[in-house]
Amino acid sequence: MPAVSPARAAAFDILKAVERGPAHSDDLLRAAKIARLSAADRNLTTALVLGTLRWQLVLDARIRPLLARPNAKLDTDIRLALRLGALQLFSLDRIPARAVIDESVELAKRAGHRFASGMVNAVLRKLAAHPAPLTENDAVNAYPAWMVERWQRHYGEAATLTLCAYGQRQARPTLRLASEAAERELAGEGIVLAPAALLTAARPVVSGDLTAIAARSEARTRLQDEGSQFVAEIAGHGVAILDCCAAPGGKTLILAERNPQAQLVAVDSSEPRIVQLRQRLAPLGSRIVCRLADAAALTDEPLYDLVLVDAPCSGTGTLGRNPEIRHRLDPAEFARQAERQQAILAAAIRAARPGGRIVYSTCSMEPEENEEVVAATLAASPGLRLVPPAQRLEAMRHEDILTAHGTDQLRACITAEGYLRLLPGALGTDGFFIAMLEKSAG
Repeated sequence: MPAVSPARAAAFDILKAVERGPAHSDDLLRAAKIARLSAADRNLTTALVLGTLRWQLVLDARIRPLLARPNAKLDTDIRLALRLGALQLFSLDRIPARAVIDESVELAKRAGHRFASGMVNAVLRKLAAHPAPLTENDAVNAYPAWMVERWQRHYGEAATLTLCAYGQRQARPTLRLASEAAERELAGEGIVLAPAALLTAARPVVSGDLTAIAARSEARTRLQDEGSQFVAEIAGHGVAILDCCAAPGGKTLILAERNPQAQLVAVDSSEPRIVQLRQRLAPLGSRIVCRLADAAALTDEPLYDLVLVDAPCSGTGTLGRNPEIRHRLDPAEFARQAERQQAILAAAIRAARPGGRIVYSTCSMEPEENEEVVAATLAASPGLRLVPPAQRLEAMRHEDILTAHGTDQLRACITAEGYLRLLPGALGTDGFFIAMLEKSAG
């Protein structure tokens, strides 16, 4: 029986879990059994999983005409074996086609489909005879048509092409570093970092094995998208701080770092996530309280100088990092999310003291979850005002949080209404929306 490489076997299992349930590829790729693979196999597993999910619609479109019955619904295992094989034939030219076909056939057999394995063999042979590389010209077809159409409507043709292309690339990991000493340690371990682009504490990773990062103290080094870091950085300072939707805690850690004397309350509605959050934040001591609660139902007294609402959302700003979202999302989801987002934001406003600030953010590109949520909240809250972000960006530059170039780039991301919008790929980050609000002191 032909062998299946550990990477292909692991990728097949992860894709099956994603296809059949609510599992997320990002979580599954961080599982213990993946960490036990060699560095080369971990990298290949990640490339196969994320590449297959990113290009799924294009792969299916190329596979379907070669089937005896193009409109037939294939068994999940067969569909995944075909997609994995097609991805490798189209985008991983260092792997011999014969090996790709043999292992894809073996995956189908191992799943109990010996008869269908012949079909997998025949289809992949045809694809191998005329391989067509996956390029950025195909990127727009890798997203549901309804999604592309709404982005074109909201952001224009050029921006849509850019964000579609960005979502098809392997996201470059970014580290948050506490000091130059931490950077020197990483360099000694063969991890090469690019210069700071936006945030002075953020370093994109050029090369190196990052598996040891998880074992390090998070006070010194951790993996975190630069856009995610920026949300917490722009939130600013306070003595009493509420983080309404805190898990997994990366932004909470930054709030704690920038406000070492503050008392922080970190809230999340998921019991497993709050357990993990408590463990993650435990080194910071008693000044951080983790509370299991529904942020939309908070009844805290109005005592907080700063409230961060990094709201649950559709996640369309993270489709490169979480590509399965595009295949699961229903347009009706935006309205459902917006209703809950407004409820969370209203509770956050109630918890802010007079004169306090509320920062609302999402990793969504959809106006229903962003501008429309804030506009509805402002209309319902006479004592609330939108704070233009330019002044805060200048302060961040003077505090040496932002680079000079980053400050200029972020100024260009301020919308006419006074919001900040980071489109995926525009600044090398995931997509984020940020609104800064202030509660009347009167």
